[in-house]
Amino acid sequence: MSRTEKVELTNMCLLQTGDEILVEDRKKKVWPGITFPGGHVEAHEAFHQAMIREFFEETGLTFQDPKLCGVKQFFYEDVRYIVLLYKATKFSGELRSSDEGRVFWIKQDELLEHKLAVTFDEMYRVFVDDELSEIYQTIDEIKLF
Repeated sequence: MSRTEKVELTNMCLLQTGDEILVEDRKKKVWPGITFPGGHVEAHEAFHQAMIREFFEETGLTFQDPKLCGVKQFFYEDVRYIVLLYKATKFSGELRSSDEGRVFWIKQDELLEHKLAVTFDEMYRVFVDDELSEIYQTIDEIKLF
């Protein structure tokens, strides 16, 4: 049995200012709904730099302090997807939406009232609960560690 597998690296960031968080209403047919901005890590790109680049592309904002706070793993076809989860609070720039979806600020305690992307409520727990660092999703179950 091979010890290697095909992996796709992605990222996502919760940007918070005061009691508000920035969300994205994804337009894509794959995983539509409210999430946090993020995207793919390109070949030979540092994870940190990929997060800053993707966030800027989707929001027009640049943040100075992204901190890795967890990971999500899931499987699609024969690929393991790893989503690096970040949090940030310091940013600059002018907010704008992109082709990925509309971005906007909401009160953090109102997030669960919105139409979230599938399993995003479980992912959100990893962002905000310092006791959690991983979400592992298979076809049959979701585990939080």
